Amino acid sequence: MRWAALFDDMELQFSAALQAASEEETASLYRSEQGRLALTARLAGQGDSDVTVRVAGGQDFVGGISHVGSDWLVMRSGARSVLIPLAAVQVVQGLSRAVGAAPTRVHARLGLASALRTLSRDRQSVSVYAGSADARYDGVLDRIGRDFLELALVPTGEERRSSNVLGVLTMPFAAVSAVVTLV
Repeated sequence: MRWAALFDDMELQFSAALQAASEEETASLYRSEQGRLALTARLAGQGDSDVTVRVAGGQDFVGGISHVGSDWLVMRSGARSVLIPLAAVQVVQGLSRAVGAAPTRVHARLGLASALRTLSRDRQSVSVYAGSADARYDGVLDRIGRDFLELALVPTGEERRSSNVLGVLTMPFAAVSAVVTLV
């Protein structure tokens, strides 16, 4: 009888040790997987849920994330669309636990310049924020280089015509905190 109790106790201890080792291995694997997770995957998994993105300079943009590129995201907020370089993101609040699918190779190659070239091609009126709400420039994107943009300053609501251009600004991508368009 004493031997049976001893073997039962040893079996319970062995089973508990196996369970603890299995749980530790699972936790370690989970931490390892989380370590490979990119911000773009977290952002891509949000769907239409509203989040708040604070960018360099302190502006907050609230809306649903509609697109995520390799180094940028687009939010929809009412009648506005906001293109934000990931380098300008300071804080994202309101993310769910969801994770998006890994981007395709083509999608991963679409950088900030590609997104800005689309706006430039469409001659869309934009507001470019450069670090603060006071540093807002309205106009039309004229030229998109490898690491800079040129913005023709045009009065709000006016189309880009030579006679309407008040000046042209050249801005490195690193200075851009957001590009806002009306949808």
